Amino acid sequence: MTTPLLPAIRSCLEGAIPAVMATCASDGTPNVAYISQVVYVDEGHVALSFQFFNKTRENILANPYASVLVLDPVTARFYRLHLRYLRTETAGALFESMKARLAGIASHNGMADVFRLKGSDVYAVEHIDAIDGEGLPPPAPRPGQLHRLRQCSERMAACTGLEELLQGALACLRDAVGIGHAMVLMLDVPAQRLYTVASCGYATSGVGSEIALGHGVIGMAARENTPVRISHMTHAALYSHAMRSSLEAGAHHGGAEPPGMDIPYPGLPEPHSQLAVPMVAAGRVLGVLFVESPQDLAFDFEDEDMLVALAGHLGAAIDLLQATPEGADTATPATALAPAVSGTPVRVRHYAANDSVFINDDYLIKGVAGAIFWKLLRDYTQAGRTEFTNRELRLDPSIRLPDVADNLEARLLLLQRRLQENNPPMRIEKTGRGRFRLCVACPVLLEEQPG
Repeated sequence: MTTPLLPAIRSCLEGAIPAVMATCASDGTPNVAYISQVVYVDEGHVALSFQFFNKTRENILANPYASVLVLDPVTARFYRLHLRYLRTETAGALFESMKARLAGIASHNGMADVFRLKGSDVYAVEHIDAIDGEGLPPPAPRPGQLHRLRQCSERMAACTGLEELLQGALACLRDAVGIGHAMVLMLDVPAQRLYTVASCGYATSGVGSEIALGHGVIGMAARENTPVRISHMTHAALYSHAMRSSLEAGAHHGGAEPPGMDIPYPGLPEPHSQLAVPMVAAGRVLGVLFVESPQDLAFDFEDEDMLVALAGHLGAAIDLLQATPEGADTATPATALAPAVSGTPVRVRHYAANDSVFINDDYLIKGVAGAIFWKLLRDYTQAGRTEFTNRELRLDPSIRLPDVADNLEARLLLLQRRLQENNPPMRIEKTGRGRFRLCVACPVLLEEQPG
């Protein structure tokens, strides 16, 4: 029988069925135990979860050789991995990814207080044995994966604007890959938070909802710049719906905030599979592409590989679209008086502490997007301006854009979407490359609240 290679048996490393690990003490006494995770690292290495300082751990530190029996959940064929212990990682991408996956396993089995990862033990795979015995036929190959990736890549490459790109990427996931629940979140580096800019498959869009960096699979994927995939879970609050605690813990930057600023997170109430992939451009994490499903084992390593490729393309395209070419929006917009309006005035309240904006006591937006909206309304009420450019926003110190990766276009899109969904008597519409117009349908009364 041909000796199998590790990439050929990756389906055994999905965590659907526990593996069995055999070690030997220095005096030759064997020990056999179940282990929670055997994770594929690369063609020659796996990582095993270190949770307890037990006999297995004691044996490995004394004698670094072990064998692990894994089972293919589809073909029911067994394989034995002969391993040599190299090191233990207690931080970084591998550790955090395994920690997230273990939390999902723990919640599924009702043992969240017992299953806590202490480290990721990295082993060299020295040999693999295919165990004799009958098995089931292998599953039919999934044809056209590369072609579907090409379709998505071509569709995103044709996009000329950020909103078109984001909606196109979500449509690709739905139509070409068959993923019905997805969202795109951008990273606000100074605030250390991610905010939702697009989603599909949910009752509400959740645009503007936030997750703190390091919270849940989404926040962890962004913080560690690594994909995080969980294949079976039942308690969403454990690792994906850290939204409310995240808001309570990190939303108070610079002073007390008014109530009513909780934009509902759009995730599934009971997800069983989740995959969060960072979007990276030029070595910088721009945000996260996130998908989920109510079914167990909905995403395997091939889905992860495809989404990593898509997220890389999406990150590069976002970075390119947000890097406005020099001279594209440098001209001063034509001066025009705002058209006369009538009717009941709308009251807009701004809190300087965090740039949160309320329209007739209804929360709209905060942060940089809130500062942008307040600047537009001030210019409108004081000078009658309705035409603006991206460039002037970048040069306005009152908006406090970060020096690097300001994500201005994403923040404008966020503001535009929030206005569309809340339907106040004002909206923003694009008028050209790097240009937009503020449209107001009634008188506006501005109220500045001190920070």
